[in-house]
Amino acid sequence: MGFFLLALILFWMKTYIIYISEFDLGVSNVLQHFLLFINPLSSGLVLLGFALFFKGKRFGITLLIIDTLLTLFMYANVIFYRDFGNFITVQTLMQTDNAGTIGKSFLGLAEWHDFLYLLDLIVLGVLYAKWKVNWSPARLSLRKPFAVLASGVIVFTVNLGLAEMDRPQLLERVFDNNYIVKYLGAPNFAVFNTMQTVKASAKRSMASSEDITEVENYTNKKYAEPNAEFFGKAKGKNIIKIHLESFQSFLIDFKLNGEEVTPFLNSLVHDESKNFTYFDNFFHQTGQGKTADAEFLLDNSLYGTPQGAAFVTKGTNTYQSLPAIMGQKQDYTSAVFHGDEGSFWNRNQIYKYLGVDKFYDSSYYDMSRENVINYGLKDKPFFKQSMPLIETLDEKEGPFYAHMMTLTHHYPFVLDEGEESIEAAETGDGTVDRYFQTARYLDESLKQFFQDLKEKGLYEDSVIMIYGDHYGISENHNRAMKEVLGEEITPLKNANLQRVPYMIRVPGVDGQGINHEFTGQVDVMPTMLHLLGIDAKNFIQFGSDMFSKEHKEFVPFRNGDFMTEEYSYVKGKFYDNSSGEVIEEPTEQMKERKEQVHYELSLNDEVLNGDLLRFYEPYEDWEPIDASDYRYGKAYDEDFGNGNDKQENKEEKADENESADEPNEQAEEKTEDKTAEQQENNS
Repeated sequence: MGFFLLALILFWMKTYIIYISEFDLGVSNVLQHFLLFINPLSSGLVLLGFALFFKGKRFGITLLIIDTLLTLFMYANVIFYRDFGNFITVQTLMQTDNAGTIGKSFLGLAEWHDFLYLLDLIVLGVLYAKWKVNWSPARLSLRKPFAVLASGVIVFTVNLGLAEMDRPQLLERVFDNNYIVKYLGAPNFAVFNTMQTVKASAKRSMASSEDITEVENYTNKKYAEPNAEFFGKAKGKNIIKIHLESFQSFLIDFKLNGEEVTPFLNSLVHDESKNFTYFDNFFHQTGQGKTADAEFLLDNSLYGTPQGAAFVTKGTNTYQSLPAIMGQKQDYTSAVFHGDEGSFWNRNQIYKYLGVDKFYDSSYYDMSRENVINYGLKDKPFFKQSMPLIETLDEKEGPFYAHMMTLTHHYPFVLDEGEESIEAAETGDGTVDRYFQTARYLDESLKQFFQDLKEKGLYEDSVIMIYGDHYGISENHNRAMKEVLGEEITPLKNANLQRVPYMIRVPGVDGQGINHEFTGQVDVMPTMLHLLGIDAKNFIQFGSDMFSKEHKEFVPFRNGDFMTEEYSYVKGKFYDNSSGEVIEEPTEQMKERKEQVHYELSLNDEVLNGDLLRFYEPYEDWEPIDASDYRYGKAYDEDFGNGNDKQENKEEKADENESADEPNEQAEEKTEDKTAEQQENNS
């Protein structure tokens, strides 16, 4: 029992130290501090307590194994949190296709002090070797291990009760994983997340057509009438959507050591002719899915899931996406260009369920060593090699919708020697210091791409859309960011740093220059539909048209926080945007807005968990997306020509069905002949 108690105390203290030193859990009062301190105890009592059912040396070995597994679990969360600012979930574990690529960045996330998290195991190992000879081979009385487990349950019950006092409905309204870990601990969060995953799976089988009605009523109220000045102005135009990886808006007009970091993007924002409209209060709304969530938001006007990535966990749901609508309504050919493995984030599967006609992954590009770094193809060769592929789209009948995904400006923000064209920052934090160099590289690659589009005659008559997908610098780098920006990174300031660029140019339409509307990624799809002259009212969408005078000017985040022009709700507190001060007594309107945001996120989760869009028909002649109509991959193209063309696949399927029907038709003819002969004989 002495060995057990020592292991329990060491695990308890280690876990608490990890909580306060590695995770930003937003602890704000004495009760929360107490709960954070006490919550590892219940997990330790229950999990380590199982070892007490074994006798003698087996008890010691079992306890060391359990403790080692707990340490690995905690350390995996530490590494994951350093990169993603979140905790490992069942959904993230399902993303096995990402493991190799993400593993590369994990190597750069380890810190020298991490070995301290192994000290308790070393101490226990030494003591076990020394003490085991004195242990009795007999089993403990069963009352003792059961008493330990019961103590763990009691501690957890008290813990949960106190947590519910500080945050009512803690387990009913989960949008931020930080809350569960703060109040109940990481091991208990893992158990809770597993239960939630099972529950979500069950919801789909129990869902019915009636469940979509409440969602439809809500999205109808959020609908914003199109602005007549912009409605239909993009109809028939090619659309080129450029995805800026890990690009935050503070980079626009930012100078490092007196030098502009992104001179080309700055020139688009401040162009005197106002070709582009730049939304300077546009926020990313991604969760754990990061880049994949951004894609999901822009093409569906749905939020991602609270845990994991919808691209993976909801990859076979029914969707009514922007590519599919454009294809059916205006004969657009949609294509995604991405210089990485097609399986990353499950893209080669979910794109079929989104109705994406073509997917040009790494198999279409020259991925030789000099062209590749970090997560895949460098941006400059990516854009260069994509031009011939874009030209093949332009040769087809009808306009195209091309989604270009950059990669180089991604953690850990590295370039090959000689490719840096701006000096690194000098904060001592390598991630922050290199961030500006890869941002400049991305900026230069965009300038080159624009020149190529103009030379090929594709620029003038194309809609150009540029957007940032998510943050690049997490809260773990606040010290360095304070040095770079010259101000304290408070919770409100960090929320403001979640702005990412969004700018758009529509041929023949005068841009607005800088638009200050508060908007987010969920608003892009209804905006694009109205630019194309397609009324967004028919569709289930949680965003609203950014150009509309009725646009709803509040921006929800996936964790339940939100931003408005006057005030913000961040980590459980309301802030006055102008003063940066906490609003101690929020108004009823503020509280109602908070409830609306939580309600909206809940409805979104109902749609995804219940796969509710399978019960919804946006208009009379809507054709549900059939994933079997889409085939991707260069190898398939080479064998069957342009094989990932939706129409060709449909024709192939029709031919197959016709062939399959022939024997039946012949059998029916024989039966009819035989029946006629029989009738004649009877007569």
